Amino acid sequence: MTASGYADWMTTATMRADVLSDVTSSEATLRRFLHGLPGVDQVGAEARAAGLATRSIKTDAKAFALDLAIRMIDLTTLEGADTPGKVRALCAKGRHPDPADAKTPSVAAICVYNDLVPIAKEALGDSGVKVAAVATAFPSGRARIDVKLADTRDAVRSGADEVDMVIDRGAFLSGRYLQVFDEIRAVRAACTDDDHEAHLKVILETGELQTYDNVRRASWLAMLGGADFIKTSTGKVAPAATLPVTLVMLEAVRDFRDQTGRQVGVKPAGGIRTAKDAIKYLVLVNETVGDDWLDPDWFRLGASSLLNDLLMQRAKQATGRYAGPDYFTLD
Repeated sequence: MTASGYADWMTTATMRADVLSDVTSSEATLRRFLHGLPGVDQVGAEARAAGLATRSIKTDAKAFALDLAIRMIDLTTLEGADTPGKVRALCAKGRHPDPADAKTPSVAAICVYNDLVPIAKEALGDSGVKVAAVATAFPSGRARIDVKLADTRDAVRSGADEVDMVIDRGAFLSGRYLQVFDEIRAVRAACTDDDHEAHLKVILETGELQTYDNVRRASWLAMLGGADFIKTSTGKVAPAATLPVTLVMLEAVRDFRDQTGRQVGVKPAGGIRTAKDAIKYLVLVNETVGDDWLDPDWFRLGASSLLNDLLMQRAKQATGRYAGPDYFTLD
């Protein structure tokens, strides 16, 4: 499909199944499609993100935003020294972030390595908090496809509600788009077993993708492959999430829904540490894709240290004074 052909196709109401099949039928057609996507205006994207970051919200709107941000958090521990005890403590915090205030909402999910999924499932019980597992040779993505699929199936068998896979950035940057697409499709299929289906979050590792155009291409590639969410980062590579990158990804999911009728979520992860940071992302979502994505089903914040600052700001809203950082348990 040529660039002009892409523009013509973008004017149609929905992306037909036969068009989707044609786009992904070969390396050549997939390359033509991805490179036919409109280029990203780097200066414009960065200026828009910077402008939206200056927006402020007050009083009741801020209280709502703080609670919404808490509900969107994937509370994460992905360290080699993780223990069952640490995961149980994190799950307790995810369920009841502020035990002194029963109105404090729970987080969206607890994100752990595969072997700790059963611990998290047991600790969370019927709370409604999801368990996410990182898979596919996280964080490098450097493994054979059979290893990646075994890793995914292990997470699903262990009870993971969500699987976070990481794309092979080497393959993507080398232009082997069909290989990346096929891996995403295969992992998508491995997310289903006889008992349940896990949602698939595809990590692009945008800090290694070099350009905003590549971020847009990788976003579309992940969505074509069946991603339920596209995620910026593993949190192990700098830079991690940024507002301009998230803007590009939000525009991609908006355009993808316009063309296919399928809504895909977005998750910035890594480097989001303060309530002020979180609110900037919520403003970005509202102004770019609207209310439909202002829900934990469609937008998440990957973080390990953000929750405490949100709780401190929440206490300030309620009492007029800040609680000390030692008032809340450490994550």
